[in-house]
Amino acid sequence: MSEHENCHVEPVEKAFEETALNGAMAAYFNVSGMGCPRCATRVQNGLLTQEGVVLADVFLEQAAAAVAYDPKQVSPEQLLEAVSGAGNDGKHHYAAELMVVKPINEALELSGDQRTWS
Repeated sequence: MSEHENCHVEPVEKAFEETALNGAMAAYFNVSGMGCPRCATRVQNGLLTQEGVVLADVFLEQAAAAVAYDPKQVSPEQLLEAVSGAGNDGKHHYAAELMVVKPINEALELSGDQRTWS
């Protein structure tokens, strides 16, 4: 049986307020160890539960994550730890590598319910 079979995870729901993006930064990560959509959800949950994370999107096919965060509350190093900690069940092992950090206004475009990372 694959490590990805029969693993269930509920997505974390975090309320989004656009004003929380004021002063936010964006961090992009390469993420390894994800083998299925539930893995991506587990990594996203790990990021979203960090204090100071405003938004987090995980892209399974690209093995990547994009995170909008308040640099006064959380650091990129703590986000790396959150990715690793998302696999804390002994069966899943995730790791992340920080690729780039930039101001949120250079990274994220919001249009209604849609968001586009650049």
